Amino acid sequence: MIEIERKFLVTSNDYKNFVFKSTRIVQGFLNTHKERTVRIRLKDDIGYITVKGLSSKNGRSRFEWEKEISKTDAEALLKICEPGAIDKIRYEVKVKKHIFEIDEFFGENEGLVIAEIELNSENETFETPTWLGKEVTGDIKYYNSQLSKIPYKTW
Repeated sequence: MIEIERKFLVTSNDYKNFVFKSTRIVQGFLNTHKERTVRIRLKDDIGYITVKGLSSKNGRSRFEWEKEISKTDAEALLKICEPGAIDKIRYEVKVKKHIFEIDEFFGENEGLVIAEIELNSENETFETPTWLGKEVTGDIKYYNSQLSKIPYKTW
């Protein structure tokens, strides 16, 4: 239940040439406390509730628990979330033995594109594609829970 991931800005659309899956995601937050966030997400027609704990000091790992819920339940819970829904398309790209999830944001976060990679350990090495830019792991302003409060367009 410990998620280990790193986040990067994306410098070009070149990744789109290698996408093997894309999913529309709409999400909101029932709670955005820094020690725990509770997220409701619709990925196409499947709902999820996710609880995330406080990040490690370097931002690379934190507790994450997720459970699939019905689309109807997700839609109902999204109605009572804190203001500031996240709307994005997630593209999946395989680079060697890893999968990068690239989020292209819309609405108040339009123009922001972030790539994430989940790892088995904090020090695991991985291939860095040419479209991968500055690392933003641990920079709280790039957390979706913060983007819902202080959107990219307001920076």
